[in-house]
Amino acid sequence: MSNLFYFQKKSLNWIFSFLFISFFSIAEEAKNTNEESLETEKNWGIAGVIRTASIPYETESETVSTFIPMMFFENEYVFINGMEGGVYLYEASDWQFSALMRLRYFDLPKEVQNKAGGDVVDTGLQARYQINDEWFFDSEVMVDPEFRSYLNFKLGAEISSGDWWFNPTIETRFKEAEFNNYYYGLSDDSSQSIGSGIDFKAGFMSRYHVVSNLYLLGGTYVSRLDDNAYDSQYIDNRWEYEYFLGVGFFAEEGQSTRKNIGNKPYLRVAHGWATPSNIGDIIRLDSEKDPHNNQMTSVFYGLPLTDELFSLPLDLYLTPGYVQHWKSDVQNLSSEFVVAIKAYATIPWPTKWRFGVAEGLSYINHVSYIEQTEMDRKGYRESKLLNYLDFSFDINLGDLFNKREWDSVWLGYSIHHRSAIFENSSQYGRIKGGSNYNSVYLQFDL
Repeated sequence: MSNLFYFQKKSLNWIFSFLFISFFSIAEEAKNTNEESLETEKNWGIAGVIRTASIPYETESETVSTFIPMMFFENEYVFINGMEGGVYLYEASDWQFSALMRLRYFDLPKEVQNKAGGDVVDTGLQARYQINDEWFFDSEVMVDPEFRSYLNFKLGAEISSGDWWFNPTIETRFKEAEFNNYYYGLSDDSSQSIGSGIDFKAGFMSRYHVVSNLYLLGGTYVSRLDDNAYDSQYIDNRWEYEYFLGVGFFAEEGQSTRKNIGNKPYLRVAHGWATPSNIGDIIRLDSEKDPHNNQMTSVFYGLPLTDELFSLPLDLYLTPGYVQHWKSDVQNLSSEFVVAIKAYATIPWPTKWRFGVAEGLSYINHVSYIEQTEMDRKGYRESKLLNYLDFSFDINLGDLFNKREWDSVWLGYSIHHRSAIFENSSQYGRIKGGSNYNSVYLQFDL
């Protein structure tokens, strides 16, 4: 098992291109809908799932669990589907071609995942043939961040029946020798390669509609390793299993057409100041100033998803954003990319104001000083990919100053937060802690 400690979590530069394409394609959709003076409810979802899996390696621990926040969204340009996302490149007849990224779990004992690196995001290309209304066949070529490659061939379906939705799949994966050697032979030495191999996986994901926007999620898969991987001195289980259980909120299914909604796209421009304080201290108005005065500026776009949740007047948005972390005496310039789903509750008295909460993903190309110092103090390896939260409070300037021409402008305060969910998520490196910025912003309804 000592070899596991030398694995490094590689750069996730895939997210740069995906978020840029997502941002511009979403903006293009909003432009088109604005031209038609019409907004309709989108296909959206947000969920939290616990995944438990067997560990194939020879270790004392037999299973490992992780908490996975998920987002779901689809338009004609991009898709986000829980543990994967991508860009539609071309569609003709029954064929669809996409650029794809997907989270692949590296099931190690929980106590070594921060040092070893944990889960991996693979990128590649997918060709899908739609056999009929339910069944499809996927062919994929995928690579990990160091371009170790494999091929996937998958037969699957999306079946709806009453309150149930099923996604059964059976797939086979051809792994090149370098891939097999790294992940199952635990070695980068090609002279000691265990060879290539073909493994198999079958199972399903499902969703059950409880009431209104509330759904239960579950699923299970079983996998069989190839002979070369199983013969590795580090592997003691040929058969692997995993199961998922969670809860989510989705646009209600069964509607032939989506309803019109009242909320419009927005553009938010913010400036923030780093603080070593945690969220609890900030909420208690006991925020400590960063002695190095590290600052950031962000721009977020909001694409309206729906204007109600459980029949309550809550505005939901998909909100991609770019954050510029400025150079200081302790850090260089760095770029952060965010994609999240944000909810707003509006209170009309004594003047119109809103409280907002967002949850999503954040990737930064260079971890900020305020975050790195906390990781160093706690003895963690930093992770460029973390969970993103945003808490905001804003007030409508048109109501505040009784100027109707300012009705589309909001002045607000927000907490910009990156963290790893208290060591509960292997995809974020099993970290506890992160970074916080106090920020002020102007938000414009478009």
